[in-house]
Amino acid sequence: MSRRYITVAEQQQVIDRARRRCEYCQCHMDYTSQSFALEHILAIANGGVTSLDNLALACGGCNGHKAVKQAAIDPADQISVVLYHPRLDVWGEHFCWSEDALEMIGLTSTGRATIAALQLNRSGVINVRRLLILADLHPPDLD
Repeated sequence: MSRRYITVAEQQQVIDRARRRCEYCQCHMDYTSQSFALEHILAIANGGVTSLDNLALACGGCNGHKAVKQAAIDPADQISVVLYHPRLDVWGEHFCWSEDALEMIGLTSTGRATIAALQLNRSGVINVRRLLILADLHPPDLD
């Protein structure tokens, strides 16, 4: 059976591993009004299982935009590529921050497609980033 109950200890492991941030847009769960969820990176509907290796912390916006998607179109070259995988990919290889740190920039086809598909630069997220910059809490240390 692919779907199983996620224990409180497992939930806390995922939250701690993500450093309390959405593993896609990097918003911190303590500084946003969005609800957060443990999302299946490879959706159950696509054959994924409920395991720590297949769970990511995601804000409601990213979780909703991702849904069961595993691939998306890179807007630069119009080819379908796999989305960023928080357990297998390194964030800094696919993304960086704009000079003002308000927007994520895709460095690879995977990064660009993920930004487009999950709308990682949506206005609400940019507004949160703007406020966090004023409080010296953004951009996050991703090392």
